[in-house]
Amino acid sequence: MDAPSAAAVLAPNEAPTSDRLPRAHFTAIALLLASTFVVILNETTMSVALPPIMADLHVTAAVGQWLTTVFMLTMAVVIPATGFLLQRFGTRVSYLLAMSLFSAGTLLAILAPAFGVLVAARVVQASGTAIMMPLLMTTVMNLVPERHRGKVMGNVSLVISAAPALGPTLSGAVLEPLGWRGVFGVVLPIALAALIVGAVLIRDVSEREHKRLDALSLVLAALAFGGLVYGLTSLGQAAGGHVPVPPAVPLAVGVVMLVLFVLRQRQLQRDDHAVLDLRVFAARGFPTALGAMAVAMLAMFGSFILLPLILQRALGLSPLETGLLVLPGGLAMGLLGPVVGNLYDRVGPRPLVVPGAVLVVAAFVGMATIRPTTHWWFVLAAHVVMSLGLALVFTPLFTTALGSLPPRLYSHGSAAVSTVQQLAGAAGTALFVALLTARSTSLAQSGAHPAQALTGGSGLAFTVGAAVMVAAFVLAFMLRKPATSESVVVH
Repeated sequence: MDAPSAAAVLAPNEAPTSDRLPRAHFTAIALLLASTFVVILNETTMSVALPPIMADLHVTAAVGQWLTTVFMLTMAVVIPATGFLLQRFGTRVSYLLAMSLFSAGTLLAILAPAFGVLVAARVVQASGTAIMMPLLMTTVMNLVPERHRGKVMGNVSLVISAAPALGPTLSGAVLEPLGWRGVFGVVLPIALAALIVGAVLIRDVSEREHKRLDALSLVLAALAFGGLVYGLTSLGQAAGGHVPVPPAVPLAVGVVMLVLFVLRQRQLQRDDHAVLDLRVFAARGFPTALGAMAVAMLAMFGSFILLPLILQRALGLSPLETGLLVLPGGLAMGLLGPVVGNLYDRVGPRPLVVPGAVLVVAAFVGMATIRPTTHWWFVLAAHVVMSLGLALVFTPLFTTALGSLPPRLYSHGSAAVSTVQQLAGAAGTALFVALLTARSTSLAQSGAHPAQALTGGSGLAFTVGAAVMVAAFVLAFMLRKPATSESVVVH
């Protein structure tokens, strides 16, 4: 069989005629998966690269953290608008825009002569990253037959699970021979190659809709989601007494602007001009799956921020040893994604999410018992159990949430899912760090050894995390496999 021509790849509204995914569609989804892997990998490299950046550019830790904070803020601001973007400009333009922004930001980071320029580079990178995840999920939903979506969404879960796990390890391996600029330098050729290949292969998966862009909605979204993410991020810092602005201020602004944003979208969606169409929340099954996903994301991101702290500061592991210890769990979560996806296609979400939530709760209960004398293998085992549980949770929830929508709302559903991911990640980080800081400070003031105080704080955080994860367990019993898209109706 001859290879498909470039013009044939992703032809608009092309429907598969058999159970087997056409080669053109397979190639396009594989390219989107690889591109998304690269941009997500970039997100987690900063955790290891930050100290040498601070030393080289002569900035304090409080200033250096803006490289992470500004990335999260940009993602939170851009993602809500991606539903409109995908419908207005289509798959091809959106992909080229995403990878062009990401590549330009990466090049700027390599060449950055000062810290301010590096912060600007992270903003440009994040703008491209914010488009990729909704683009990938929307494309999968448009191209893959419903009975096979679980399998393909399992590959999406592989990307979003394995990439964050590999980021710190890759960063640690590159830093010594190439320095912090090398961390960006390794990523740039891959991003440029993906951009060039995508320019040849990617075509639109559906007809574009010529909608007008509501500037007021963009301003409200920026203030709403930016305020919420910044406020939540500041909560953890406030527990340690180091914030330029009280978290209540950006949180209050975010809540008020969110209310105004919702009212504006409800008004605009009457004529199908909403930047983020809120009718996705009226689809049966979408809110339940999204709620369970938010809880799981909160727990996952909270554990991601806490484990490296206690492994290095309480158990005495080096950064490289820490990265290697959490690597098996991340890889296990990613590699299990396609397997879970196949199972989802057969049995639906509930038989997978229920035991998955149980495993995460059990892992958190185990992590709550970590003390300075705990052996590293116990932490490794608990992290692997948690990762296996999350693998059973995320693929079914992603597939159920988006499968509950009619095709015309796929892009807006993808944007809503990605927005909730960002908010849940910020909330999880804030909750776990605040609990850790408050409890460890109290124990230290009572005379406890610093390492003992730190694990005491992490014990409280993981205990609360286990309690929060119970909500996902309860919601799992309400999940149903979505009906076919033809029967999905949203009013």
